[in-house]
Order: sequence, then C-alpha cells, then structure tokens
Amino acid sequence: MALPRTADPVSGTEPPGAVRGERHIRPRRRTWSAAIRRDWQLYSLAVLPLLFFVLFRYLPMLGNVIAFRRYVPGGDLFGETWVGLRYFTMFLHDPTFWQVFTNTLIIGALTLLFCFPLPIVLALLLNEVRTRFFKRFVQTIAYLPHFLSVVVVAGLVLQMLSVDGVVNQGLRAAGQDAVAFMQEPGWFRTIYVSSEVWQTVGWGTILYLAALTTIDADLYQQAQVDGANRWRQTWHVTLPGIRPTMVTLLILNIGTFLAVGFEKILLLYNPLIYPTADVVSTYLYRVGVVSGSFSYAAAIGLFESVIGLTLVLSANYLSRRTVGTSLW
Repeated sequence: MALPRTADPVSGTEPPGAVRGERHIRPRRRTWSAAIRRDWQLYSLAVLPLLFFVLFRYLPMLGNVIAFRRYVPGGDLFGETWVGLRYFTMFLHDPTFWQVFTNTLIIGALTLLFCFPLPIVLALLLNEVRTRFFKRFVQTIAYLPHFLSVVVVAGLVLQMLSVDGVVNQGLRAAGQDAVAFMQEPGWFRTIYVSSEVWQTVGWGTILYLAALTTIDADLYQQAQVDGANRWRQTWHVTLPGIRPTMVTLLILNIGTFLAVGFEKILLLYNPLIYPTADVVSTYLYRVGVVSGSFSYAAAIGLFESVIGLTLVLSANYLSRRTVGTSLW
C-alpha cells in the first residue's frame, strides 16, 4: 500500500516521493558569527590592515568638509563658518592652478606612455632568454633601482646633471658647452620621466613574468603546428594570455594619473623650472602647508580625487565593454 504524501506548504500540492509526516530539512545557512568562531585565527590577520585603512584612509576623508568651510588653524576642527563653493570658484579662476594642472596632465601622460608598456616589453624579452644565469643577472640589475630611496634617486640625478656633474663633464670632453639641466624648464619633464623609467620598469616586470608562467605550453605547440613564428606566437598567444594583468595594471595606473610623484618632484624642482615642473601635489604643498590656506588646498585635493575616481570608473567601464576584463 502506497504511503500518503505531504502537501507543499506554498502551492498546496504534494511533491512526488514525499511521505506524509516527513519534515523537509533545509540546509543550514552559515552565518558570519559561525564563520568567525570557526576561523577566527584567519580573520584576526585582517584586523591590522583594516585598522590601517580605517585610521589613515577613511577617517581622514572627514576632513574634506573644510573644503566647504573656512578653516583657521587652532580653531574648530571642521572649520568655523560655511562658505559653500567659494574655494572651488577661487581655484577654477586661478591661472596658476590651470598651469600646474596642465603640467600634471603632461607629466602623468608621459609617465603612463613610457612606464606602462616598457615593463611588458622587458618581461617578454626576459621570457625569451634561455640562459638562466644571464636572465637572473639582468633581472637583478633591473630590480635594483626600485629599492633605492626617492631621496637617493633625486640626489643621484642632481649630482649627475649639475654644472660640474658627470653628464656635463662628458659634454665638455666632447667639445660641447655645459648645459644647466636643472635650471632650464624644458629639460625637467625628460629628466623626471627618464628617472621614473629607470626606477620602476624593472620592478614592474615581476607581475608580467608571473603571468607568463600561467600560459599553457600546449598553446605554443599548437601555434607552431599551424606555422606561427615567434612573433606570431607572441601576438596571438603570449599577449592574450597576460591581457587580464595588463588591463588591471592599466586601470590602476589611470587611477593615479594625476598623482604623479610628489616626493621626487619636490626634491628635484626649484623656482626656475616651476613653469614645467610644478604639479598639483607640489602646488597643494605650497598653498596648504607653507602658506596655511588649508581650506583652499582641501578644495583642490577634493577636485583632484573626484577626477581620479572618474578616470578609474571610466577606464573600468570601457575595459569591461571592449575587452571583457575589469576590476569589478
């Protein structure tokens, strides 16, 4: 004799195979508290990084309110009186701001143009090297500048390009006149971008070399069977294999497009080369810290941050729609 079946509590129908009197046991959902109790050792490792971001990244964002208020050092922490968009109007009508903003765009574009593709090229070249000793030697020489302090790098640049430096001594030996590199505005962008390439390109190859190891070797064998030479294999196998890494790093670099190296520029520049060397970050330092116009500097910094956020969102959206790879 067949056993009676229970009715579905929602539709009122009896599911097939159900026996009257049986209770449907649903899988128990895992809660956050249960997960923390079970793996609290792992979650405890995230406490210090979270505290760092809360204290030094999120709490300081509350200070952006002084961009809309008149702040006086020693007074109210969040400003004394509400001034609205007064400071935004001031820098939008300030010719000096637009000069430093233009310098920031040019230096940021040149840095992105050279410092982004060169690590890819160096990683591809190192990937073709078969002599292990030579490959490690080149990697060590290329990585070494990354571990030098910005102060040391700036000191090297200033010493080499001074009037009595190595470069000018070489020019005099070749019968040429000495060039005051650090006093002529036209040379600064070349000097800054060259120093950035020297310091960052070698270290930037690490992620690309790691991405190259994940490419299946069978793909190269199949490409060889199809008659593809090394250039064709690089174009159709290697570059598509590291494309997600390339796109991710490109989006991150675009996000810091306006945040060009404050420390290095501050150590290298001087009033004689302000027309090409002064950028938004150094202008903020002079206006906010040196001159004490904290509200005005906060307004400029907030404007720069909004532009950076817009660039990241736009680059991520375009990357997702065009190549199918994005940060989120």
